[in-house]
Amino acid sequence: MPPTLAVLQTWMQAVIQHPAGVAAGLESPMAQACIPVGIETLNQILPATSKQSSQERLQIYAQAYFARLLEVLQAEYPTLRHYMGDELFTSFASSYLQQRPSRSYTLSQLGQQFPQYLKETRPPAMSDRPDWADFLINCARLERVYAEVFDGPGPEFLGSESAEISPNGVSPEEFLTRTICVTPWVELLELQFPVHLCTSSVRQGQPIDLPEARPTWLLVTRREFIVRRSEISRGEFVLLSAMKSGLTVEQALGRLIEVTGPTKDLASQVRQWFRQWTAARYITRE
Repeated sequence: MPPTLAVLQTWMQAVIQHPAGVAAGLESPMAQACIPVGIETLNQILPATSKQSSQERLQIYAQAYFARLLEVLQAEYPTLRHYMGDELFTSFASSYLQQRPSRSYTLSQLGQQFPQYLKETRPPAMSDRPDWADFLINCARLERVYAEVFDGPGPEFLGSESAEISPNGVSPEEFLTRTICVTPWVELLELQFPVHLCTSSVRQGQPIDLPEARPTWLLVTRREFIVRRSEISRGEFVLLSAMKSGLTVEQALGRLIEVTGPTKDLASQVRQWFRQWTAARYITRE
């Protein structure tokens, strides 16, 4: 009895998606479980031509499949590709696809682990100072966050009203015990390079030279279906990150003071931040 269409589709998927190539795919447990293929059986499924064997014909589909995945990574990481160069980017991307094959129904998840892969495979650092490898990893991290914020939830369908969240109108004790939610369309990044300047320059077709390393804190969000990023202070980053992790206002302020130290104008500064964050819909009440 000939295999059903569903069985054939599963078999072909196992063969052409195998990271080690078609020959390994034909011998893989998944493919063999569908159709135990020998040369004769393979010729029945996909007959050879005068110019190509059955396996060579399968190889065309496999090459097209991986070429498409490579195009997806190129589109998601244009800044990384620019500063790496096409040859090196293709080398790392191809290795990534072999070691971390696609497991999702959607290509939006394909590059999810690419920044981590670059971190794991980077050459040893020669000093304590951030280097070119760190710069490339920073680029990958930011571009991945751009992709996640673009595909994630956003404020576009919410109403225009936004009640201010501030210490005004409530007792200090009550305000300090509140848990303030950082909205899900806000992502925070701590980087070693101002790579947001590089991503903007590459997307505008005017790439800048590799910038000097400096601590950089970014807030990435989405508004009107456009991903936007802004550089924020270390204090803003610490306080927002603390609240995003679920700490109360009091606990978050304690984290802020622990990291940045107390200042005489801290209270007025926090009030100003809360007004800005509320207006921009970065935070909401629990």
